[in-house]
Amino acid sequence: MLIAGPTASGKSALAMEFAARDGRLIVNADALQVYANWRILTARPSVADEAALPHALYGHVDRDATYSVGHWLRDLAPLLNRPVVIVGGTGLNFNALTKGLALVPEVPPQIRAEADARRAAEGHEALLRELDPPTAARIDRKNPVRIQRAWEVLRATGRGLSSWQDATPAPLLPITDAEALVLVPEVPWLNARIDRRFQQMLTEGALDEARANLPDWDPARPSSKAIGGADLISHLKGELTLDQAAEAATLASRQYAKRQRTWFRSNMKQWRQVFLP
Repeated sequence: MLIAGPTASGKSALAMEFAARDGRLIVNADALQVYANWRILTARPSVADEAALPHALYGHVDRDATYSVGHWLRDLAPLLNRPVVIVGGTGLNFNALTKGLALVPEVPPQIRAEADARRAAEGHEALLRELDPPTAARIDRKNPVRIQRAWEVLRATGRGLSSWQDATPAPLLPITDAEALVLVPEVPWLNARIDRRFQQMLTEGALDEARANLPDWDPARPSSKAIGGADLISHLKGELTLDQAAEAATLASRQYAKRQRTWFRSNMKQWRQVFLP
């Protein structure tokens, strides 16, 4: 079983219901809930929840590590020999699981640094002009990160990203073999939940969690992309009041939920929609 949905839509609670009913293992499909340094701020299951029912791939990655979709698939594969409910809001993980993942080699750090410098100096349009025609024809031209990634792959391998994608192996779990649910909440209802949830996170100790990350905070770490993390760090540095940090984090969560809803509509047309509330 697969459960996707925007942030704060109640995915984890629903997954626990199915897991308790059917004896399933709950498996994380959220790109940030894998990191050990954030529990409260990423809405990872609580210690009590993890004790009550079996969970996997939560908080198992060091905060300094890069953890890709490919890493997630490799960790997930041996868990599929038993009943599972895979739950999360990261659409790319679900796409890779149900449609397959191109086996693109890792890009050397020096090429990524070169791409960073080129993009900063010349803009992503310069990188776009150097892409191979098949990749340029299908890429999202409004997404600088995707364009840079495609340029890096071409530079590192001499082969266009579209060519790697066209050679994608069979998926671990084809969507036709899964019970796949995507939660579709009413926007006002979801926004109200997002607002309440961040205040609840503060009550539960999110600020202390941020304080533990403060001494050697590095905004470039993938784990530092947890929504609200940078805002709480700014508060702890005296750059924002707590109210300002909470307002910024709540707005970022709303914007992220909007992007998720758009992505799900475009990419999960075969999934069963569950309308909320």
